[in-house]
Amino acid sequence: MSRAEAAEPAEAPEPSSRIKFSSPRQIPIVGVVTEDEEVQGAFKSMDLNRVIKLFEETGDLMKIQNSELRIQICKCIIDFYHAEPPKKHITGYQQASSSYKIKMAEVGELAKTMIQSLELLENQLVEKLWVLKALQHLSTSEVNCTLMVKAQAASGICAHLNDPDPSGQLLFRSSEILWNLLEKSSKEEIIQQLSNLKCLLALKEVFKNLFIRGVSHYDRQLRNDILVITTIISQNPGAPMIESGFTRDLILFATFNEVKSQNPLVKGLKLSNSYEDFELKKLLFNIIVILCKDLSTIQLLIDGKVILALFTYVKRPEKHKILEWSAAQYEELQLHAIATLSSVAPFLIDEYLFYKGNDQVLEFLAWCDNEDSFFSHGNSFHGAGGRGNKFAQMRYSLRLLRAMVYLENDTINKDLCENGAIQQLIGIFKNIISKYNDKEEAILLEIQSDILLILSGLCEYHIPGKEIFGTEGVDIILHVMKTDPKKLQSGLGYNVLLYSTLDSIWCCILGCYPSEDYFLEKEGIFLLLDLLALNQKKFCNLILGIMVEFCDNPKTAAHVNAWRGKKDQTAASLLIKLWRKEEKELGVKRDKYGKIVDTKKPLFTSFQEEQKIIPLPANCPTIAVMDVAENIRAKIYAVLGKLDFENLPGLSAEDFVTLCIIHRYLDFKIGEIWNEIYEEIKLEKLRPVTTDKKILESITAASENIGKMVVSLQSEMIESQARQDVQNEQKVYTKIQATHKQRELANKSWENFLARTSNAKTLKKAKRLQEKAIESSRYGERPPNAIFHRTDIKGLNATVPSGGVVTVESTPARLVGGPLADTDIALKKLPIRGGALQKVKAVKTVDEPKKSDPA
Repeated sequence: MSRAEAAEPAEAPEPSSRIKFSSPRQIPIVGVVTEDEEVQGAFKSMDLNRVIKLFEETGDLMKIQNSELRIQICKCIIDFYHAEPPKKHITGYQQASSSYKIKMAEVGELAKTMIQSLELLENQLVEKLWVLKALQHLSTSEVNCTLMVKAQAASGICAHLNDPDPSGQLLFRSSEILWNLLEKSSKEEIIQQLSNLKCLLALKEVFKNLFIRGVSHYDRQLRNDILVITTIISQNPGAPMIESGFTRDLILFATFNEVKSQNPLVKGLKLSNSYEDFELKKLLFNIIVILCKDLSTIQLLIDGKVILALFTYVKRPEKHKILEWSAAQYEELQLHAIATLSSVAPFLIDEYLFYKGNDQVLEFLAWCDNEDSFFSHGNSFHGAGGRGNKFAQMRYSLRLLRAMVYLENDTINKDLCENGAIQQLIGIFKNIISKYNDKEEAILLEIQSDILLILSGLCEYHIPGKEIFGTEGVDIILHVMKTDPKKLQSGLGYNVLLYSTLDSIWCCILGCYPSEDYFLEKEGIFLLLDLLALNQKKFCNLILGIMVEFCDNPKTAAHVNAWRGKKDQTAASLLIKLWRKEEKELGVKRDKYGKIVDTKKPLFTSFQEEQKIIPLPANCPTIAVMDVAENIRAKIYAVLGKLDFENLPGLSAEDFVTLCIIHRYLDFKIGEIWNEIYEEIKLEKLRPVTTDKKILESITAASENIGKMVVSLQSEMIESQARQDVQNEQKVYTKIQATHKQRELANKSWENFLARTSNAKTLKKAKRLQEKAIESSRYGERPPNAIFHRTDIKGLNATVPSGGVVTVESTPARLVGGPLADTDIALKKLPIRGGALQKVKAVKTVDEPKKSDPA
C-alpha cells in the first residue's frame, strides 16, 4: 500500500481536479465537477501526496521568524478541530471535512514538526502559547501522540513548566498535553523521558508553588494533576526523586497535618475539607507507598515520622473532637492510612516497635470487635463491604498485622503473643461465626482467612504459641472444614479460606501433641479425607502433606483406616485412585491393566521423556529430583508407607496392581537418579574406574530387576483376578439356574393345585395318594397306650388336604394371675400365693369333632 493509499480519510471528499490555497487564513476547498463535465473528461483524481507534502511544509513554515505567520499557522491547525461552515458558498466547490484535514495532519507528521518548533520559541511567550494550544488539540489523537513522543515532547514540555507566564496558560496547556501523552501513547516511554533531574525540578517547583500559594479551585485541581504525574514518574526506580529534593518535600506535605513541623514551607499552612484537598491527602498517602519501595527513601521516611503520622488514624473516632474532615472523609482517610501502613511499616520495623505498633493495632481491633453505636459510611474502594459496620476497619487492621507477622521477626511475633494476640484473634473469629455465620460476604471470608494466616505465622516456629492456640483454635479450624463443598465454587473466597485453614493445621496443630489428639478425637482426619475425596488438585498436595505429618502420630492410622467415603470407599483406595489420576496427567506409561510398560524407567513422566539429561552442578536438583516435589506421588507413597502397606481395607484387584508400583516407589526413584548420574558421566566424557563402573552397572541392573519382579507380581494378580472372575461368574450362573428350576417347580405345583381344584377325579386321586403315603409312614403295629390322632376331619368338604386339628383348653387364671398378670401388682401377688406353679392337666385330644363345632 502506498503512503497516499494509507492516508485515505475516514470521510472521503468528493473528487476534485485540484486543491487551492490562496492564503493561510483561507479554508482549503475542493473543486466539484458536474456529471456533464465528468463525461467530457474534465475530472482529474486528487493527488493525496501533494496534500501530505503541503502539511509537512506548513509545519516547516514555523521556522520562519515571523510572529504573525506562526500564530496564523497555529490558528489553522486549531481550526481543523473547530471548523465552522463557510458563510458564503462558492459555486462548484465544497469545503474539506474536519476529519479529512485531521487525518492529513496525522499522516503529514504535523505534530512532530510543531514539537520541534517549540525549541525556536523559548523567549516568545505568545507564539509558544499558541503552539501549545495547537499541540493540545493535536494530542487528542493516538497517532499524533506517538509522533510527539518520538520528538521527545514529554521532556521538552515538562522542563519548561515553571517558565514565567502571567496568564497561567503555559502550565495548564502543558499539563494537559502531558496527560494526553500518558493516556494515548507508550506510558513507559513517557516515564523514561520525564525521569531526569531537570523535569523533576520543574515539577517540584510547580507543585510546591501550587501547594503553598494556590487558593482557587482551578489551582487545586492543577496541583493534584501535577501530583498524579509525579506519582507515575516515581514508579521508575531510576528517577532522581531524592536527588531533586522532591521526595523530602512530598513526605513533609503528607505528614504536616499530623506531625508538627517547624519547616517554613508548611508554617501556617492548613488543608480544608474541600474535595480537592481531600483528594490531595489520599494522593500523598499513595505516593508514600511507591516511594518506600526505594530503600534510599527509608531514612527520609524515618526523619519525616511517617509511621507516627499514619498511626494517628489507627484509633477509634472521637466524637467530641472537632475534626477538619467530615465523618465520611475521615473514615476514608483512616482506611487509606492503615492500608499505607501495611506497605510502609515492614520497611520501618524499628519505628513500628518504637511507637508500640502492635499495642495500637490490637487495641483498634478490640474496638472493631466490640458493639457500639458506630456506623461506618462504607465509601470508596477501601470501604467496600463496610457500610453500617466495622468490617472495613477490621480487614485493613488484620492486613497490617499479617504484613508484620510475615516478616518472621522474633521481636514482633513475641510481642504479639505476649500481648494476647492469639487469644484475641480466636475470640474475633468465634464472634464472627456466632453473629454472622449466615451472611455469605466476601469481606467476612477475607477477615477469617487473614486471622488464620496471622495465627499460622505466630505459631509456626513457636511451641508456646501452639499451646495457646489449643482446643479453641482447633474448634474454629474444624468449623471451617465442615463448610459445604458446594460453596468452594461460589467465588466469594471460600477457596482462600480453606487454604488458610489447611495452612493453620500445618502451623498451629502439627507438632503439639495435645492439639493433635484433640483434632483426631473430633474426627479431623475424617474431614481431611472428605476434602481429599473432592479430588480438587489445588488442595491435594497440601492435604497429603498434612496427612504425612499426622501419620507420625500412632493414633492416626486407626482413624485413616476407619474412614469411609462415597460407595464405602476406603482411604487406601482413595489414595491409590489419586496416584493413578496423577500418573495419567503426567503421561506415565502403563498398559490397560495398570502394569509397568518400561521396566528401565517405570516412573518416567512425559516431561522427563522429552527433556534431555544435561550435566548440572552438584547443588542443582536434576529432573528426577524435581519430580519428587512437583507431584503428589511421593506424598501418597509416604502416607501408605506409614500405614505399612499391609492389611489395607477395601482394595480392588486394580488397586493391588497399582499398589505394587507404589510400594517400590523409593527403589524406582533411587534407580532413576543413579541412571541420571551415569548418563551425566557419559555426557561429560568421564570414565569411571572399573570398580565404580561395575557398581553403577549393578545398581542400574538391580533397579531394572525390581521392575521386572513387580511386573511379574502384577501379572500374577491379574491372572488370579481373572480366575476369580470366572469362578464368580460360574456361581452367578449356578444361582440363576437354581432360580429357574425353583420357578419351574413352583409353576408345576401351581398347575397341580389348579388341577385338584377343578377336577374331582384328580382330587380323589391325590387324596388316595396322600392317604397311602400316610399309611406307609406308620408303624406296622401300634405301640401300647398310644394315642391315635386322626389326620382328617370327617365330613369336611374342602379341595385341599386338611392338617391335624388339636383343641387346647385355656390356661387357668390361677396359674397366670388373671388380667393383671403383666403388671407390677401381679409380680407382688405371686409370692403371696406361694409355691411353684401347679401341673397342667394333659391335653385332651379330640377324636371326633362335635356337631356343635364349626366345620
